[in-house]
Amino acid sequence: KEESYTNFLFKFLVIGSAGTGKSCLLHQFIENKFKQDSNHTIGVEFGSRVVNVGGKTVKLQIWDTAGQERFRSVTRSYYRGAAGALLVYDITSRETYNALTNWLTDARTLASPNIVIILCGNKKDLDADREVTFLEASRFAQENELLFLETSALTGENVEEGFLKCARTILNKIESGELDPERMGSGIQYGDTSLRQLRQPRGSAAQAKQQCNC
Repeated sequence: KEESYTNFLFKFLVIGSAGTGKSCLLHQFIENKFKQDSNHTIGVEFGSRVVNVGGKTVKLQIWDTAGQERFRSVTRSYYRGAAGALLVYDITSRETYNALTNWLTDARTLASPNIVIILCGNKKDLDADREVTFLEASRFAQENELLFLETSALTGENVEEGFLKCARTILNKIESGELDPERMGSGIQYGDTSLRQLRQPRGSAAQAKQQCNC
């Protein structure tokens, strides 16, 4: 029933090295609480939540992928047609930060070239053990045209904001005509067909008029 009130469905990924807290971020976003007994994800897990973004109701369908190398071939098949991704590293682990370029290449090659990616420096609550500075990660994000936030799956800080910021950017791109939900593999679907009339590509008013015979 929920979907009949949904304007859009966006396919999201949560990617990054093992142990960065990807499953905990997803759990915090969906359940609003910290996942105490989190084991490494085997393959892929799924979660969804309906959010309000800029006055539109959007259902986020989120695939949480395993970070371990042995699951890489399995998880890669889920990249196709993703509209957005949280690229996660652990601020207390330089190793997970150094691996970001590989994850980014995978996302841009296997998902959509237009995929909107937000870089999340997770475990912000462990600031005393930090190995990656905010400035360094911020620079990396800027160079690679990523959004950027530091998050804490434990306290919930910036977790919701991460998903919403990503969704808001996708929505802006749909409204500006940069992203077309009708295109195969865009990772976006209309939740309600009647909404298709709300957004017509620029310069196609006459064409729209013909289509609806008005």
